[in-house]
Amino acid sequence: MTNQSTIDKLIEMRLTTMADAFRNQLDDTKFKDVPFEDRFGMLVDIEYSNRKNNRQKRLIRNAGFDQPEASIMDINYTSGRKLNKGLINRLATCEYISEHRNLFITGATGCGKTYMACAFGMEACKQYFNTKYVRLPDLLIDLETARTDGNYKKVMAKYANPV
Repeated sequence: MTNQSTIDKLIEMRLTTMADAFRNQLDDTKFKDVPFEDRFGMLVDIEYSNRKNNRQKRLIRNAGFDQPEASIMDINYTSGRKLNKGLINRLATCEYISEHRNLFITGATGCGKTYMACAFGMEACKQYFNTKYVRLPDLLIDLETARTDGNYKKVMAKYANPV
């Protein structure tokens, strides 16, 4: 079997990152002395990392965040905001999701609720949880529409499975 046919088969199996990495290994003379197991392990690691990164990007895109750049690390803990850093760090572990609990964020207009919600959602996506960002007014409108149409299943499916 030739190297080109191997690359073609990898591409056909949708292992394009592995095919590119294999092509790079063939072109780089430094890899000639590396044992087969190590080279193969490197190829698998590259493909695995690429798939995980793509999955995370897809989860973030599908979540529909208003502020996808939000991060738990960038939360402002100035004294006037009265935020509990320990609680926020504990919530950032996403343990509440595994326990089937909800997270409600309340506060005055402009205090950063959207940013906090997006930051927690981003953490959930980073831990590969399906996530959906929904504002309460939008949810209530959907529920009211479902009530008048009598079609709750469609609305509940929209929010229950945020794929």
